[in-house]
Formats: sequence, C-alpha cells, structure tokens
Amino acid sequence: MSAVILTVVFLILYFGSAVFLLRGLRMGTRELCICGVMIALTLVLDSIRIPLPTGATLSLCSPVPLLLLALLWDGRLAILSGWVCGILAIFLVPVWQPVHWGQIFVEHLVCFSCLGYAGLLGGAGRWKRLRGLIAAFALNLAGHILSGVIFFAENAWDGWGAWGYSLAYNLSQNVPLALLCIAVVMVLPLPTLARTIKGEEVPHDHGGSAAG
Repeated sequence: MSAVILTVVFLILYFGSAVFLLRGLRMGTRELCICGVMIALTLVLDSIRIPLPTGATLSLCSPVPLLLLALLWDGRLAILSGWVCGILAIFLVPVWQPVHWGQIFVEHLVCFSCLGYAGLLGGAGRWKRLRGLIAAFALNLAGHILSGVIFFAENAWDGWGAWGYSLAYNLSQNVPLALLCIAVVMVLPLPTLARTIKGEEVPHDHGGSAAG
C-alpha cells in the first residue's frame, strides 16, 4: 500500500470517528472560556522550541493543556480545540507553516486534535489514564510520520529513504515529548484540579474523567 493510500485511509478513519464522537456536543460560555485558555496555552508553549541534533525541535510540553482539557473536562472539547490550534498554529507558530495545503489535513488537524483521545480512550484509574495518553500520542506520531513521508521526502538523508527519514526525525522529536508530557500529567493531582475547575467531581463519561 502506497504512502498516499495509507494516509487517505488513515484520514478517513480519523476524521470519520472524530465527527461521529462530536455529534451532540454542546458548548456554553464556560466551555468556550476554558477552551480558549487551553488553546492559548498550547500555542504559547509550542512556540518555545529546543533544537535537536536531527534538525527536529522539542516544544515545551505544548500537548499538556489539551491533554488536561481531555482528562479533566471532555475529550471532545479537546478534539475541537485541537482543530482550532492546528489552524492558528499556521499563522502564529513558525514551525507549523505548511509546505502544501494537504499537510494541514494530514498533520495540523490531526496532531493537535488527537490529544482529545487521551480522555476518550482513557478512564478512571492511573493505568487507564496512561492507556489514553499512549493512544493519543500514537495518533500524534502517526500524523507526523505520514506527513513527513508525503511532504518532506526530499529532505531525506542519503540512503535513508522517505520512511526511514520520517521515522527517525519524528521519533527523535515526538517520543521524548510524549514521555515528558505523560510524566507531567501522571504526577499531577487531577481530581483536585477537576474540583477546582468545575467545582465538583468530574463524571466519568465522554472521556472527561479525572482519574485518581
């Protein structure tokens, strides 16, 4: 299966499931405010970059705000906020300027919104929370790798090929970031944060549970 066909199948499944999950989502003033704050924090943290030897850069735990939105409130809100982040990052974060319009769908709209699955695929309890975080970062990595293969193949190092280059480049960037963000989220007192944000215990539905 070619990279293009694989990417198209991935996008159909990804956006199809996301749209299905977002059906019936209601947003009030409080939800709009919390989403706005998390979007702003994500973009600010993503603007702070640490260069790596491979040429990639490591952001300052930029996924954490959307992960917290997914875990403390509602994973669906994190998906929606991730789409907004993906569009705004084009204009506000230099490293996210696309080289092709198709990159927006493969990378920008996937690699932020997928963080919502930390809540949707997680649940109550530390191990279930960890499962959701790993799933979210796996989707994030898939978007980056497919984008690298399709849109940045000409940057491949000699003898590496498009897949080898994209895997090495994105693993060097996204695995350390994932491990760091997972460690941060896992040590945070999520039940306490949930009570502070919502003024009550967060119900364990729609992926918005504050696992203890």
